[in-house]
Amino acid sequence: MADVVITLLGKPGCHLCDDARAVIERVAGELGAAWEERDITRSEEDTRLYWEQIPVTLVNGVQHDFWRVDEARLRAAVEKAGELP
Repeated sequence: MADVVITLLGKPGCHLCDDARAVIERVAGELGAAWEERDITRSEEDTRLYWEQIPVTLVNGVQHDFWRVDEARLRAAVEKAGELP
């Protein structure tokens, strides 16, 4: 899963982002995927695009989910992305 990157888009003080981070850390750690976090308040475009959806999760740059992270769905998406050539 080294080629899979999960991205969490959020902002400081977001309790749903904290919940999402815990799920992402667990799934990424168990599956060996990389993960990163991006603060949408550092980019006008990210703020405009994602303000009402955070937390947003991306898998390899493609939007996977928003508001809440379902662990089983994220795990399945990461596993599927890891199978792609």
